[in-house]
Amino acid sequence: MRRLIFPLVIAVAFTGTLVYALFFHRYEKFILEPRSLQVDPHIGTDFHGHTYPGATMPFGMVQLSPDTRLDGWDGCSVFHYSDSVIYGFSHTHLSGTGVGDYGDILLMPFVKESPDIVEDSFTSKYEKSSVIAEPGFYSVFLKDYDIAAEFTVTPRVGFHRYNFPNKESQYVLLDLEHRDKLLECYIEQISDTRFIGLRLSSAWAENQYQYFVLDFNRPVSVVDYKMFDETTSQRQRGDITNGQVGKGEFSKLILKVNTGESKELLVKVGLSAVSTDGAIKNLKEELPEWDFETIKLNARTAWDQELSKILVYGASPEEQTVFYTALYHSFIAPNIFSDVDGSFRGTDLKVHQNKDHDTYTVFSLWDTYRATHPLYTIVQQERTLDFIKTFLDQYKYGGQLPVWELAANETMCMIGYHSVPVIVDAYKKGIKDFDAHYALEAMIASATEDRLGKPEFAEYGFIPLDLEHESVSKELEYSFDDWCIASFAKEIQKEDVYSQYIERAQYYKNVFNPDNGFMQSRINGAWQFPFDPTEVNYNFTEANSWQYSFYVPHDILTFIELHGGNEKFAAKLDEMFSADMKTSGNHQADITGLIGQYAHGNEPSHHMAYLYNYCGQPWKTQKMVRKIMSEQYSEKPDGLCGNEDCGQMSSWYVLSALGFYPVNPASGIYDLGSPVFDTAIIQLENHRRFTIISHNNSAQNVYVEAIKLNGLEYDKNYITHKQIMNGGKLEFYMSSEPNKERGILPEDVYQSKITENLITPVPYTSYQFRSFHDSITVEIKCPEEDASIYYAINDDVKENPIKYTGPILIKENTKLHAFAKSKDKRQSKIIEAEYFLIPDRRTIEIKSKYSQQYSAGGDDALIDFVKCANWFRNGLWQGYQGQDFEAVIDLLEVKDINRLNARFLHDIKSWIFFPKKVTFYSSTNGQSYSKVKEIVCEMPDDSFDIVIHEFISEPQNLKARYIKVIAESYGVLPEWHISAGNDYWLFIDEIEVE
Repeated sequence: MRRLIFPLVIAVAFTGTLVYALFFHRYEKFILEPRSLQVDPHIGTDFHGHTYPGATMPFGMVQLSPDTRLDGWDGCSVFHYSDSVIYGFSHTHLSGTGVGDYGDILLMPFVKESPDIVEDSFTSKYEKSSVIAEPGFYSVFLKDYDIAAEFTVTPRVGFHRYNFPNKESQYVLLDLEHRDKLLECYIEQISDTRFIGLRLSSAWAENQYQYFVLDFNRPVSVVDYKMFDETTSQRQRGDITNGQVGKGEFSKLILKVNTGESKELLVKVGLSAVSTDGAIKNLKEELPEWDFETIKLNARTAWDQELSKILVYGASPEEQTVFYTALYHSFIAPNIFSDVDGSFRGTDLKVHQNKDHDTYTVFSLWDTYRATHPLYTIVQQERTLDFIKTFLDQYKYGGQLPVWELAANETMCMIGYHSVPVIVDAYKKGIKDFDAHYALEAMIASATEDRLGKPEFAEYGFIPLDLEHESVSKELEYSFDDWCIASFAKEIQKEDVYSQYIERAQYYKNVFNPDNGFMQSRINGAWQFPFDPTEVNYNFTEANSWQYSFYVPHDILTFIELHGGNEKFAAKLDEMFSADMKTSGNHQADITGLIGQYAHGNEPSHHMAYLYNYCGQPWKTQKMVRKIMSEQYSEKPDGLCGNEDCGQMSSWYVLSALGFYPVNPASGIYDLGSPVFDTAIIQLENHRRFTIISHNNSAQNVYVEAIKLNGLEYDKNYITHKQIMNGGKLEFYMSSEPNKERGILPEDVYQSKITENLITPVPYTSYQFRSFHDSITVEIKCPEEDASIYYAINDDVKENPIKYTGPILIKENTKLHAFAKSKDKRQSKIIEAEYFLIPDRRTIEIKSKYSQQYSAGGDDALIDFVKCANWFRNGLWQGYQGQDFEAVIDLLEVKDINRLNARFLHDIKSWIFFPKKVTFYSSTNGQSYSKVKEIVCEMPDDSFDIVIHEFISEPQNLKARYIKVIAESYGVLPEWHISAGNDYWLFIDEIEVE
């Protein structure tokens, strides 16, 4: 019935709304429409979307949802659509993350005779046809118990309604052990209808405090319990008196509802990260009564209020469902974290109070800075200010701006310091009611930490791959974040900070290889080879070079020049979108939604389709964004092609479907694409409206023939935030054929270009290895061909520079330093390279097969006289999985052998174990071998220390030409390991024969 009535309601609303939108400019009245009816919370719960279908309020503390999957990557939200069994209903869930956590305070209604809390299972099967999932409401029928379970919410309180099959047998399980590691807990029974308690757990957030209060509308009795860390043999039940247990370290309770009154049971669960008093205050303030239907209606109205901020009309019903579900997902997180009185737990894990603003948690900033937070600056401005004030509180109490903060725990997941662009973007857009100078202090603190490659970034202008993993990705993202700091400093007239950071913003040039047009890792002053842009490896974050080689959102026009101009840059984009979809190297589950090597299922690719706007071919942007929207999104449970990531995947769709997207999410600029809907009305917080109309729009008419802004012809490929906030009308005139004359002039393109304090890129050498035989010839080049290069051999290049004129012959151990200088530009940073002469022509034959991911540059890496640190991602360790290691070194002649050494790495978190034993053999003819020594590994295999061990033999009177080394594999990972059953890795970096 709803499906029949709703189109009529929308049609009537559309007619009136469209008249207003077309003929008036500014509005006071907010138009409220029932857009929650167009949301399907099941979208993204299948495949790798990692969303949940349960009840939550906009940005609410409570996410009351069924739990069906407790572990595995596709169990990150504790739910997966393909499952058929429900464990219970917990009150916190993450939306679309790639790491699992939450699932706190689980309740499960059931019917069972004489239940045993340890021996019995309380799960139930369910039919998907029985489910109703709407914004703010969820219901399901539990088949095993014939119970209809319904749920709704306020921001901080979950509301349960159970309908049991009879009045006699009604039970509820309260489980604090559910899912995560329990560190501490207690439950206190206050009365026969109220319980309070704490669950302190450890998972992704290592110290997550969750206080709670449970109120029942009917008296209940405790009939069984489990104590924290209790074993079955310790169970004593004599202290249950008349269904009462008082206070104790209970981790589970079974509660029996008093019989004879009703088949219906209501339960209210208030949460707080601060205290049980806070949970009680939250419940009293938000849900003092027992009217389930009113709370359900209030939740729906709250969602209608939020979703009506953007009204869209036209396109298909399926596309409208995708849009409003995307907007819904965009408004799920961050989550309010402060209590109704302003109390909150800071990132120092202490309790603080701030009544001036709401405090939030769940900041997935590597994802959401790209589109979600820019969307908020349009339709969630008040919350954006609260988010920024929360950031600054986290710096105040925890010592740093958030990277990936969860429940007051800084997880340090992902890379960059992307709270910075969120702050800068908001400030540039007029959201300024915070201490800007304190914010700049916090930004600089993030940029100058002594970790994560930041010191190397500052010293060298790039991050050598052997000093930090994911070096290229960090280099690029630090460069953008530093541009944000520079632009913010300029806004508040801090010229010294601006000068420093606008130079750092150009360091992306130092990992751009002009010879192949890719962002590439560097080692020992050279580019790392072999190089395959499709290879997923330790130099990139959840990606390969293709997926990071277009990440220069702040200096796009300069970047295009580095490629050789518009045509070559467009051709490079074409090559990426048309390439084979196969990736090589590591399997990375996040790399999904492939179009060529473009991966829409993960964030680094999200801006790429809009780059055609900058190189004179905007029609390709228009075609590609419509292709992505139609192929990578749908109204089905598997309708997201990758992790939702706390709103980013959905916010990309929301903005792109409106017809624009921020390539640089800290610039106040939105790049135009191809809108999906005939009409879209953005209802702004300043009581104005911005209306987007697409004439002659259809699935075939994806190209923009012409654009008008407020009735005037508009040829630019972008609009500004100010133009949106002023209100007005943007009209697209669509066509089935591209208009290749529109938007192609330089003045039509946003001038994304750094023009001050220009740097010279660092030079690079032609030889990446640290060792050599006899002699090598080393060339030095600079990406800027007209730059002058200076170098020094075993000397201070600053004091005694030699101008480079041609290849350098090296015959001995050498340390080389070099820099470059272009006219009217800053001198480059200094590169350094070391070369060690191998004293003989020894060779090695490796019988085993190393991983191409961990080749260390090839076979000779094991005899190159270079020892490396205890970090397997530095590119200098050679890795072997699931096999013994065997190699033979040929010294070319019989020699006296005094010492043998094989160096291995131990890092069991990364599946790297020492071999069980290492055996050395010797031979004079390469045919018959004698055992020199067998060395059994004595280090405990369950040690989590990351260490290097040298298996050393010092033989007496040994003459040999050939040395054989055999290392016996550890085998598969043991049962106690988190990844038990998988093949272990063996890592070796050097075999010494002296």
